[in-house]
Amino acid sequence: MTELLLNHLGGRWQAGTGAGTALVDPVLGHELVRVDATGLDLPAGFAHAREVGGAALRALTYGQRSAMLAAAAKVLQARRDAYYDIATANSGTVKGDSAVDIDGGIYTLGTYAKLGEGLGERRYLADGEAARLGKDALFQSQHVLVPTRGLALFINAFNFPSWGLWEKAAPALLSGVPVIVKPATATAWLTQQMVRDVVDAGVLPPGALSVICGSSAGLLDQLQPFDVVSFTGSADTAALIRSHAAVVQRSVRVNIEADSINSALLLPGDAPGSEAFELLAKEVAREMTVKSGQKCTAIRRVFVPEALYEAAAEAIGARLVRTTVGNPRNESVRMGALVSRAQLAAVREGVAALQAHTDTLHDGARHALIDADPAVACCIGPTLLGARNADTAALVHDTEVFGPVATLLPYRDTAHALALVRRGQGSLVASLYGSDAHALAAAALDLADNHGRVHVISPDVATAHTGHGNVMPQSLHGGPGRAGGGEELGGMRALGFYHRRCAVQASTAVLGALAPTA
Repeated sequence: MTELLLNHLGGRWQAGTGAGTALVDPVLGHELVRVDATGLDLPAGFAHAREVGGAALRALTYGQRSAMLAAAAKVLQARRDAYYDIATANSGTVKGDSAVDIDGGIYTLGTYAKLGEGLGERRYLADGEAARLGKDALFQSQHVLVPTRGLALFINAFNFPSWGLWEKAAPALLSGVPVIVKPATATAWLTQQMVRDVVDAGVLPPGALSVICGSSAGLLDQLQPFDVVSFTGSADTAALIRSHAAVVQRSVRVNIEADSINSALLLPGDAPGSEAFELLAKEVAREMTVKSGQKCTAIRRVFVPEALYEAAAEAIGARLVRTTVGNPRNESVRMGALVSRAQLAAVREGVAALQAHTDTLHDGARHALIDADPAVACCIGPTLLGARNADTAALVHDTEVFGPVATLLPYRDTAHALALVRRGQGSLVASLYGSDAHALAAAALDLADNHGRVHVISPDVATAHTGHGNVMPQSLHGGPGRAGGGEELGGMRALGFYHRRCAVQASTAVLGALAPTA
């Protein structure tokens, strides 16, 4: 019988009462551990987080909480090797892909620790300057931001069990709000182990951080008006969350990151072989293969001028053909597995659906697997599709295949290209490629209303840019429309989700007494 991972709720580690769900190595097919949340006392656990964890966190200053985050980051840093082993076994990722998740999560945690240092001994945040309410300056209004007296429930996706936890938990804990995380079952092991290491190290107050592994049944029912919930996953599940009584009737604040059909666009003016052209080909191939394309920010549509369609297909394909696929334990492998057989089936089904409306420019099925049994391993090669008529390829603009899949699409002119990008109906990120600074700037502003982030790659930043799909804590993560309408990170902006804004109307003397350190 494999190990049953414990849940941490109500200030203690406890096992579910059921047999649990098996977590499986997606390459070798072995059962690794089991998770179960059956029988947990959810009302008591949520109350403990609010009343014990929340009170302890709010008693600290922002500076003290930032030191707490720094201590947590040190705990995680010391255990990195163990996390890499878990990621290889449970997520099937090669070392570089594991780093995106593990080191990215630790880096984000450390970034918020440093941001919090600047807030020092403050216990609330001023929002703007005081404004007089009449002719006499004696009576004024000062807006303040104070931590919400609730908890933060995170329902996370399978693709980033480390980063997905810490990019949400870091600003929540810095704000003074306790966290309960429900990781996706398929890859819950890494999340659970990280939480266990931090909790057992005693660097956080009791009740500040909890983890529930297994079914999410009943979690939303526990939410109260001053709680917040953040979800990363499918649009269908997001719709269920938005329609739940906790949100509709109790006004629980909700943040959603859902489906996103992200774009890469090469602007006119750069010929095949130019630096901007090669930067596009390199980034598209990288985004298709990092984490086996299992990133919410991965490039799904690639737009190039009509005259460059064949050249772009050849340049991207030449990079993809060199991608070795299979067992991440083999040092020659550059792309590992999808997380499960169910995910593999979903990707194959999605590819088949798109292939009915496109040409296959590079066939992932032709990649032989290295040290992996195709009958067992959840591996699939990168597939580049193409549609010569981007206007009629409706399915390409509406369907996200969550794997190593992208579609190449030609455009007539810049206006046509921008219109095609917008057919994604709101995305997390679009990347622009070119050498004309003015054209790139104009296109970035034109697409800004439709995206959470516009990543502009020109030859002068060829070695400096952070990558189309890399989410940096200093920049906003989220997007309008189809992408969920949510916002995360963005430096200090992330703290707004965990604070309540209030206008204090009082005399200048009273407002002067609202010392941030009081």
